[in-house]
Amino acid sequence: MRLIRTIVLTLAIAPAACAPRPQPAVPPGPAPPVTIQILAINDLHGHLEPPPGSNGRINAVEAGGAEYLATHLRQAIARQPNSIVVAAGDLVGASPLVSSAFHDEPVIEALDAIGLSVTTVGNHEFDEGYEELLRLKRGGCHPRDGCQDGDAFDGARFDYLAANVVRKADGRPLFPATAVRTVGGVKVGFIGVTTRETAQIVPASVTRDLTFVNEADAANAAAAGLKREGVDAIVLLIHEGLRQRAQGPAEPNGCATPGGALEAVVSRLSGDIGVVISGHSHGFYNCRIGSRLVTSASSYGRMYTRITLTVAAPSGRIVTAEAANEIVTRDVPRDAAVAAVVAKYAKLVERVAGEVVGAVTGDLKTEATAAGESALGNLIADAQLAAASGAERGSAVVAFMNRGGVRAEILAGPGAAAGSPAPVTYGALHSVQPFGNTVMTLTMTGDMIRRLLEQQFDNPVAGARQILQVSNGFTYRYRSTAAPGQRVEAQSIQVGGRRIAPSDRVRVAASDFLLNGGDGFSVFGEGTDRQAVIGDVEALVEYFRARSPIASPARDRIVRID
Repeated sequence: MRLIRTIVLTLAIAPAACAPRPQPAVPPGPAPPVTIQILAINDLHGHLEPPPGSNGRINAVEAGGAEYLATHLRQAIARQPNSIVVAAGDLVGASPLVSSAFHDEPVIEALDAIGLSVTTVGNHEFDEGYEELLRLKRGGCHPRDGCQDGDAFDGARFDYLAANVVRKADGRPLFPATAVRTVGGVKVGFIGVTTRETAQIVPASVTRDLTFVNEADAANAAAAGLKREGVDAIVLLIHEGLRQRAQGPAEPNGCATPGGALEAVVSRLSGDIGVVISGHSHGFYNCRIGSRLVTSASSYGRMYTRITLTVAAPSGRIVTAEAANEIVTRDVPRDAAVAAVVAKYAKLVERVAGEVVGAVTGDLKTEATAAGESALGNLIADAQLAAASGAERGSAVVAFMNRGGVRAEILAGPGAAAGSPAPVTYGALHSVQPFGNTVMTLTMTGDMIRRLLEQQFDNPVAGARQILQVSNGFTYRYRSTAAPGQRVEAQSIQVGGRRIAPSDRVRVAASDFLLNGGDGFSVFGEGTDRQAVIGDVEALVEYFRARSPIASPARDRIVRID
């Protein structure tokens, strides 16, 4: 019995004697960095269909169309799943008829289909008032026109941000200042601000209940809040821009002319903000301002920016940021979901848009002379003067048109070149003037007109020369190198060949946008005896119906003498 017990004990102990000795624990190495892709657009302006003419090109490349944009974005996401789609404002407003006829609901539906996650507001988001913008976000039928397509409108699934847009009544932001999204396991914080000049760019009546505070101050305060939440990868979406450096073909990933409002904002930003995605100027650029990446992707859906962030894990700190502007070419398949949205509304608006209202004998373009005149700008001013010149409509003798309000060209095509006038449709004219402004008349003195013309060169909003288009019969000369306030030759300001004296009282036509100080032309606010006349598109339609076929007007009303 003793022998047996010994054997059993030996067998029981043997396995333990053969087990390996425990090894000391090896501390885990640092987590590898995470790559995140941000796909950014800006200034879509409701261009669901491919834009026509020069508005549909990047340099010589045919570009744009929401169906193609969606495909390009989906292909980019397929190559890098850690992706998010964002925007820098002006997605709605100043839209073609296919969208504007339905109060830009089609754009919201298309952007939902594209997968937009977050955007800042732009100035054009306020074109119909902030209550209408709130409706586009939350959904519901239009309060006046209802649900015109026969379906309910669900509103935007993406988030609007507005860190620097505050309600006067209670001091609260109109929309949240920030949004946090988890991408590739990393928290990324987005801040949204718009140009504080929005209050001057849109009619005062639509923003009177809001305050637009300093962009940099609002962005820095929002960034500090994100840091307190533990978010270290912070991106600013700002509707403010730089200007294109080149006038001819430009490098999509070149930088932009230094200076201006955006550079002033960026120079004051907290170091917590690593990337700035911008818009507003419709330029395309890929810049470094200091050490910070600053980008913009043109306009009308012709381009998107692909931003690649390398982010340290687990801190979320941005280690590197690189960008590339990509052209939205039309050599890819149409995205089916977005194509369905476009086709639906194009069919609904077809009858209105296709109505022929006149004809042209040649192209009407926005290309300006060295003095700042364009053929189409002159024509619109002529149409507004014609609409407002009768005694019952205000007795205007001169009309002014802002160049920024001309949003498309009228191209005659090959038929006109062969001698046959080319038809012009209501939809084409609406694309030229999509804002829904009202032509008004008012009385100004000759001195007011002189000071108005001087504001073209020392403009508080544009920050650069911004030449107003003028109606036929109004002429003047200027010297761009003269001292501020003395650039326009006072004796050269004439109507019908007669000088306008400082004390003369002159009836003037212009849009309500300009009369309310839009584009910084505050002198209009000194005028008296305002009278509403007609919608701006309706004025253009009247002109085409009465005077077609229309030839391109001469560009000889403004003379630059240096």
